[in-house]
Amino acid sequence: MRRLFLLLLLTPLLFGKYNFKDPKPTFDNPRKIIMKLNRKDVHYANHLLGTIYNILKEYPDGALKVVVIAYGPGMRVLKKDYDKHVLSRIKSLMEYDVEFIGCLNTMQTMGWKKKDFIDNLSYVQAGVVEVIERQAHGFIDATPY
Repeated sequence: MRRLFLLLLLTPLLFGKYNFKDPKPTFDNPRKIIMKLNRKDVHYANHLLGTIYNILKEYPDGALKVVVIAYGPGMRVLKKDYDKHVLSRIKSLMEYDVEFIGCLNTMQTMGWKKKDFIDNLSYVQAGVVEVIERQAHGFIDATPY
């Protein structure tokens, strides 16, 4: 009984947790995911970041490209003075090559400058247009609720 339990416990670790559909994601042909960050509340930000962590755990290294596009109220989440725990999680995801892109239109509307935001962000003029263009190039919107 003990051996059976151990085998059932280790099987997902030995043979992978998920049966990927063809074409299977690879380093040369990764799955491409967009997450839209368009709300400023901490609960939403943590849920979105948690979803990204969960997705990253399922894919082999290099077989997933995740881009977070922030615009409107979501730009507030990327400011240096936002919740420290959330910012720590964002910086951690950046180390796993998750790209965070900010909207210059929102920044201009709010009177914010690049120096107000965390390091290593990319910027585009219009965040919503970036979402549209990424989807036109094969990215899938996987934004939770």
